[in-house]
Amino acid sequence: MNLFTETNLSPDILKAIGEMGYESPTEIQKQTIPFILSDIRDLIALAQTGTGKTAAFSLPILDMIDDTSRKIQLLVLCPTRELCLQIAKDIKNYSKYMQNIKTTAVYGGSSITEQMRSLKDKPQIIVGTPGRVIDLINRKALDFSAIHWLVLDEADEMLSMGFKDELETILSETPETKQTFLFSATMNKEVERISKNYLTKPHRISVGSINEVKKNITHEYYVVGYRQKKEALKRLIDANPNQYSIIFCRTRMETQEVADFLMQNGYAADALHGDLSQAQRDTVMKKFRLKNIDILVATDVAARGLDVNSLTHVIHYSLPDDPEVFVHRSGRTGRAGKDGISMALIKPEESRKLKQIKFSTKIDINEKVIPTGNEIIKAQVEGVFEKLFTEHEDLFEFDDKLIPDLSNFTKEELVHQLLQFQLKDLALYYKDKHDLVEQKFSSRDDDFSRRDRSRDRDRGRDRDHDRGGDRGRDRGGKPRRKNENMVRFFFNLGKKDQLKKLDVLDIINKATAGKSKKRAEIGDIEILEKFSFFEVEKSFKGDLLSNIQSMKFRGKDMRAEEAN
Repeated sequence: MNLFTETNLSPDILKAIGEMGYESPTEIQKQTIPFILSDIRDLIALAQTGTGKTAAFSLPILDMIDDTSRKIQLLVLCPTRELCLQIAKDIKNYSKYMQNIKTTAVYGGSSITEQMRSLKDKPQIIVGTPGRVIDLINRKALDFSAIHWLVLDEADEMLSMGFKDELETILSETPETKQTFLFSATMNKEVERISKNYLTKPHRISVGSINEVKKNITHEYYVVGYRQKKEALKRLIDANPNQYSIIFCRTRMETQEVADFLMQNGYAADALHGDLSQAQRDTVMKKFRLKNIDILVATDVAARGLDVNSLTHVIHYSLPDDPEVFVHRSGRTGRAGKDGISMALIKPEESRKLKQIKFSTKIDINEKVIPTGNEIIKAQVEGVFEKLFTEHEDLFEFDDKLIPDLSNFTKEELVHQLLQFQLKDLALYYKDKHDLVEQKFSSRDDDFSRRDRSRDRDRGRDRDHDRGGDRGRDRGGKPRRKNENMVRFFFNLGKKDQLKKLDVLDIINKATAGKSKKRAEIGDIEILEKFSFFEVEKSFKGDLLSNIQSMKFRGKDMRAEEAN
């Protein structure tokens, strides 16, 4: 099946998808559509985001659905509101010429009363998020006793978001005679358990598995210290002009912090994370789809359901713990036959995590150096010409007499002056900026290269003798920027004591836990071989110093003192 016209789909469906530009099915569609049309078994389909799963299951079901019945025949469950709306929109487009077919989306963050009212139209297809579907079941607004097909889309993500109980409750409300299709990007233990308990001898289809990553995506990584991370991100953006990108962060706080930094520096950026209201999320996603902003900073969960095919870059500001999440993120670029670039900012101590990603995914991720100011200006000049020659629509008219006499300028002189004017602010920014110091980690070790480890050992010896020596300087020997609201402490334990950053966070939280519900703000944590340094909010200084002396770590006494 190389063309949709070679399938047995009805003329109404072929007409609708033909108008949408569908000609050749994707691999998941090639395997799934014939199976659903001809087989009554359950199905497990493993496929990455963006491979065309919605059409894969909805087109054959639409072909078989009974449009004379006003009962719910298809239920599609998905993890997020955005994905729910996207699937419902796609199904409505596919059934454009099937006048008796009605599709309704039900999801949280919107009026349940309005959704109950829409259910009175008796749709045959329901697309919903688990929580809202449960609410509607409890209100007797949904009856699944007659459904023929149940689709669990992004099953792994629904389970990782904590919808296990909701899924099992919904599944128990459906008839045993239904056909269940489980679509997932990964097959973890929870997905396997759900499939064993609720699917009957399912057929399996696997497309675009983790080891079959897109060939049209270039993968790069940049080693940079924590304190230089935002500056490094700015340089990567400046060195890749005219980009349309998503920057992935680990937490909601980090997402907002990075977005604020970019906006304060004049970039058309915004944040997408779980702390935003639904109205705020809708506004941000609309701006990004319309390209009113060209940089979206997002968490992995928040970006689910954002279907954009023209991304030029994906930037991993923080590495994910799961290698498959790295593949999902990267796969958002390089779509629709276009090339894409995936860039990761790696802290020196994250070499083990990077090696795990490389080993698990078999992706060739090449190390690159943070661009210098001169390299950035060169890239910006090229970007100006790229934009000039690709965006040439006449938007307004003016009298040529307004153009001054330019006969005293050569072509080169004129272009030079225009570029100086266009890139003035950027050039001034980088003029006196030092290039970021290249940081490497050894391929044989999970720490710094030999040179860096030797340098740290030398500093460690100096600190053992006189802890005042380098305390006011960073690893490059430059004076540290002092945050007036934070106090820096010397701590008597280090790597040799098997101390990790998570341990330090736990120790600080316990030592500063007083009667107040407020938690201490924690700054930089630096763990060396024999001792460590960390920063804590000034108002918690007394609590930390008095409490930490009575605490133990792995049976060892702890001591902290202010590092002046």
